[in-house]
Amino acid sequence: MKNLVPFAAVAAFLMPAPLFAGSDDITVENAWSRASIGTSRPGAAYMTIHNTGEDAASLTGLSTDLAAMAEIHRSTTNEENVTSMAPAGTIDIPAGETVALEPGGLHAMLMQLQRPMIEGESFSLTLEFSDGEEIELEVPIRGIAARGPQD
Repeated sequence: MKNLVPFAAVAAFLMPAPLFAGSDDITVENAWSRASIGTSRPGAAYMTIHNTGEDAASLTGLSTDLAAMAEIHRSTTNEENVTSMAPAGTIDIPAGETVALEPGGLHAMLMQLQRPMIEGESFSLTLEFSDGEEIELEVPIRGIAARGPQD
């Protein structure tokens, strides 16, 4: 049994950290982003936000030192198949519900990048809620063609 303790400690250290951050009622999973082409174009980040509490929560803002401006945006496609994007404002997350920030829908838009988003690196992103709560998470940067958090 003594020999298992060091093995377990080493195994736990080598396992990838879960892509998870949160508080008692709001949790964030599977945060990820794509590498950027320099800094002249905006970046984006994606994640799943769960509200396990009994009260609704409202995501009101984002901040990161990676970008001068960070906002939640929504991409939509109209009946003529034209896609557009605009700030989404406050995002309400009802009690017991989940909101996905994903390509082609809601996403964290990172404008005026302060440095390139390089595959294999990560950046800190803070989610700001109407009750004053903030959740800080580390967002891994995947390849430029990534389609999800595991790519």
